[in-house]
Amino acid sequence: MKLGIDFGTTRTIVALVDRGNYPVVSFTDHRGDAVDHVPSVVTRVGDELVFGFDALKASDEGAALTTSFKRQLADGSIVAGTVVDVDGLRVELLDLVTGFLRYLAETLRTASNITRILEDGEPLQAVVAVPAHAHSAQRFLTLEAFRAAGFDVVGMLNEPSAAGFEFTHRQPRSINRKRTKVVVYDLGGGTFDASLVRVDDLSHEVVTSVGINRLGGDDFDDTLMDLALAAAGHPADLTERDRTALRDDCRAAKENLSPRSKRIALEVGPAPVSVAVEDFYTAADPLVEASLTALEPLLGGLDAEQLEAAEVAGIYLVGGASGLPLVARVLRERFGRRVHRSPHPAASTAIGLAIAADTDSGFHLTDRLSRGFGVFRELDSGAGLSFDPLFDRDQHVSPDADVVVTRRYVAAHNVGVFRFVEHSALGGEGEPTGDVIPLGELRVPFDRALRDGRGLGGVEVVRVEGGPLIEERYTIDRHGIITVRLTDLDDGWFQESSLGR
Repeated sequence: MKLGIDFGTTRTIVALVDRGNYPVVSFTDHRGDAVDHVPSVVTRVGDELVFGFDALKASDEGAALTTSFKRQLADGSIVAGTVVDVDGLRVELLDLVTGFLRYLAETLRTASNITRILEDGEPLQAVVAVPAHAHSAQRFLTLEAFRAAGFDVVGMLNEPSAAGFEFTHRQPRSINRKRTKVVVYDLGGGTFDASLVRVDDLSHEVVTSVGINRLGGDDFDDTLMDLALAAAGHPADLTERDRTALRDDCRAAKENLSPRSKRIALEVGPAPVSVAVEDFYTAADPLVEASLTALEPLLGGLDAEQLEAAEVAGIYLVGGASGLPLVARVLRERFGRRVHRSPHPAASTAIGLAIAADTDSGFHLTDRLSRGFGVFRELDSGAGLSFDPLFDRDQHVSPDADVVVTRRYVAAHNVGVFRFVEHSALGGEGEPTGDVIPLGELRVPFDRALRDGRGLGGVEVVRVEGGPLIEERYTIDRHGIITVRLTDLDDGWFQESSLGR
């Protein structure tokens, strides 16, 4: 069975490939109701973790709920062994995400509207997504978790790129010879991404992407929660359970707001409070403005009239948090009628992923890397460093083919020391700037006498004459994961590593 799976910060949504249609899968929740998502939550029961609807049920019975654990993946320092605390139980992040996705797979098989058509043992083939600005470790851990949970991952797309598929599938007439581009504005539960996509019939090319790893619905919830606490006089006797319940109530109240809403009723502990919607919008406006600031590289200061001259059909709002009326209001004040909201903003990415999973859909994507990648090399026996940019952030990538870059040289040191980083920009001297994320250090024995398995940490780096001919080969696979392979071309010895593990 072919699926598109949008693993979200607050909700995970699945769409099905069904003979040219892409319906959203419904699930039976812990109360027996049909819902269009699985909550991305976890809690502790004894020494075990429970997820999704089981976690909500345990929370109703007093367990402390852990939400938004996906946000941990965006941390630039994460590795597979990064430890997360779940109500006092320490668990590795990869195991936590894998556990949730394993629960998702089981729920698809036993408590969804596709349960009856799933045959025993039928593989769950999935195209999955990550934020456009996701770093290599985030991509790697997401892919590993899906695979370990039993999914057959046949593709990984950037979230706004997938939503671009949903836009042209749903509104094909919006694109014509005069309007060849669409801006996908994706404000989810934990991240903001936007992509400028050029469309030619069913072929999509991402011109460029921007993103903010920590801007999403969670931040709007926290803003509303702060206002509610202020309205209650910041009571000092609130328990952590009270605060968790308040945050959940704030999320639900935010999601139920309509353009006509005037006040938001909440409870802070036992005390009822009321927050004016306009006060909430005033406090939350800087969050929306931050997304507009991030959009600047895509639109270059264009206003509503200039969009048409730039061949932009419109700005397409997707992601659960884009359903907040404030978001559409602020964007329409600047871009007017060029702003379109998906009729299913929370499900747009999942639907686009299902389209990508459908080999008969005819859709094709050329994406961009969105982060640059390079390596610091040691010079003169470690006396200096140089930076070699290997992939630019605008490097074309495709779910259908790998991208390869090679370097060849005669080794000038006994040990090669490589410090890999990702970056959001390059400075005037070619140095990485902005959001720089280390991907780890690799030490390679160029001196053949050092290839006996010993650790190289204590080996002094010295210059040598007549070193071997070395080839560096860097590969970006169809999931956006980078692998480096260093080969001694004189004798065939090589060392290979996937970066971001």
